[in-house]
Amino acid sequence: MENWRNAKAMFAGVGFPPAVWLAFFFVIPLGIVWLYSFGTNTSLTQIEISGTFANYARALDPLYLGIMGKSLVVAAATTVICLIVGFPVALAIVFAADKWKPWLLLAIMLPFWTNLLIRTYALMAVLRREGFANQTLGWLHEDLGGLLPLVGLPQPGAYEPMELLYNNFAVVFGLVYVHLPFMVLPLYAALDKLDKSLIEASLDLGAGHLRTLLFIVAPLAAPGIISGIIITFVPALGAYLTPDLLGGPDSQMIANVIERQFKRANDWSFGAALSFLLMYATFIAIAFQAMKNKQAEARQ
Repeated sequence: MENWRNAKAMFAGVGFPPAVWLAFFFVIPLGIVWLYSFGTNTSLTQIEISGTFANYARALDPLYLGIMGKSLVVAAATTVICLIVGFPVALAIVFAADKWKPWLLLAIMLPFWTNLLIRTYALMAVLRREGFANQTLGWLHEDLGGLLPLVGLPQPGAYEPMELLYNNFAVVFGLVYVHLPFMVLPLYAALDKLDKSLIEASLDLGAGHLRTLLFIVAPLAAPGIISGIIITFVPALGAYLTPDLLGGPDSQMIANVIERQFKRANDWSFGAALSFLLMYATFIAIAFQAMKNKQAEARQ
């Protein structure tokens, strides 16, 4: 059999069109935006690439640092909730019967078949004052509240709909709803490779389910956990649509600020600097994941 390393002409022919496409429609436009981050506006439509770092220095203003810090907190909260919810779900799929695994995985991936905008508007219909969530809570309030006098408790007053939309709660809830599959799938991929005899041995030796989960399952699934955290945290940090539709004036994230710089303020240089600050953070996260994976491989 011919060594594939010797078929350089064939692989060059196959790889050249995608490389050209990637260069012209991704690398070059990205490079232009990167140059904009070192420029200044000379008119409404002209940007002079002067090599200035003023845009990055402006990003250190307390106003933008506060928005960036809040974005980090929201993205971190989203990631933690996705991990807490997603780990048991992935574990349940791993231990499910073989005939049910494809259907359970299909249920996890099913949201990807619907446009994000449609899913977000559907979530707005659930969370608004007259939405399904408040209707359900109102029904429980009226029906169960009538039973309270039977146990000696006072009758509750009229139900006041809760403000579940246009606040930080709605943003975090929406981000968890959108990004949960990104956490479950890598966790499932890591947990599915575990040697289940190690879990059985731990239980047989009296470790208990919680200690087995913390000291056996979690360390062995660490690569999947790290991957799930990164591919959940990074998109959540750069989320634009969910905070824009579900959040209020105090719930805007850094991506919404970037959008305003490009579309409303017409300050493309500053918007480019903010964009690449997010990209630099992404590169650091990916490098951290690679370092952890290399350390895990060295321990094996």
